[in-house]
Amino acid sequence: MLNVAWLLLLLPLAVISGWIAARQDQRTKKRKGAGEIPSAYFKGLNLLLNEQPDKAIEVFIKVLEVDTETVETHLMLGNLFRRRGELERATRIHQNLIARPKLDRHQRSQALFELAQDYLKAGLLDRAENLLLEYAEIENDPEPALRQLLYVYQQEKEWDQAIATAKRFARASGESADEMIAHFLCEQAEDEIGKNRPDQAKALLKKALSKDPNSVRANILRGDIARDAGDCRKAIRYWKKIESQDRRYLPEVLGQLSECFKEIGNQDAWLALLNEALEKDRAIPVMLKLAEEIESSEGSSAAREFVIEELRLQPSMHGLSRMIHLSAVQAEGQPKSDLETLQAIIERVLKSRKNYLCEHCGFRGTAMHWQCPGCKRWNTVKPVWDDSDE
Repeated sequence: MLNVAWLLLLLPLAVISGWIAARQDQRTKKRKGAGEIPSAYFKGLNLLLNEQPDKAIEVFIKVLEVDTETVETHLMLGNLFRRRGELERATRIHQNLIARPKLDRHQRSQALFELAQDYLKAGLLDRAENLLLEYAEIENDPEPALRQLLYVYQQEKEWDQAIATAKRFARASGESADEMIAHFLCEQAEDEIGKNRPDQAKALLKKALSKDPNSVRANILRGDIARDAGDCRKAIRYWKKIESQDRRYLPEVLGQLSECFKEIGNQDAWLALLNEALEKDRAIPVMLKLAEEIESSEGSSAAREFVIEELRLQPSMHGLSRMIHLSAVQAEGQPKSDLETLQAIIERVLKSRKNYLCEHCGFRGTAMHWQCPGCKRWNTVKPVWDDSDE
């Protein structure tokens, strides 16, 4: 039930102001009756006072004759209903507007856009799409509709339409859409990979990199395709490019790199890559992977000393957990049990951490998202491992 007090204040005011505006010309031409208020207004007010808001709304809508003077009032009422979640009423008002033949082009486009917002809010994407396409054709500034169409096509995973609309949006807004288009092409490439069509996927990824040479996602996928084809050397070349594009993403492929270096039997090159990456960035996942390799080749004591030195340079809960683990390996009896208990506690804390942060809206997650689930922007979610980012 709509709030009666709200309607008492808002609906009658909107109706009477619209009625007065629509008849300003008549007041100068015909003095008699110019100040009269329609009896339906009082009928609607009476219905409100008797707590019958649904009937009152119908009366007020009928009182507001649609003409050039009252269009804005109708739009205002419809928007207020939508903001309150009254989508059925908002839709009815906007549909009623569009059905009127007296609207000029701009007024019709306004009504089309608002009705599209009603449909979007209701999840009726196909209906919204048709209205937004019509708006973009008749309005001089199609940017608002194109922005909404991009949302629709991404939700429906219609990537060809999304790419075409992104290009049109870039022309209309003056903003670059290359990074977004690169992601759309990567989405198509992932579809092709799922259909076991690697050649088509590779062609799409090449296009993605032509749009955005810094597309980390494209090189991750190129490496995956090469590895699946048994070409680890090529996979390594693709994944190593990530460091020069955005080294924050290098931890995303450390596991794959480790497997491929072992496959080609070049452990020295693998350790050199880890040491070089650690020297540049001191990334915690790189440090942990290097500690793992040192433990495997030189033993837990050497790995523990390495981790302790790294903790002095870059304190972290992950590093502390690894140091405790390595200490427990060397301990016996009660000290060993105590260290294992302490490490288990720290690990439980670390598992609850969200190591991915959107730089635009602040969304945090436990998994990598190329499109932020919060603000829906592309390429804004970054891996974060520094405890200071918590």
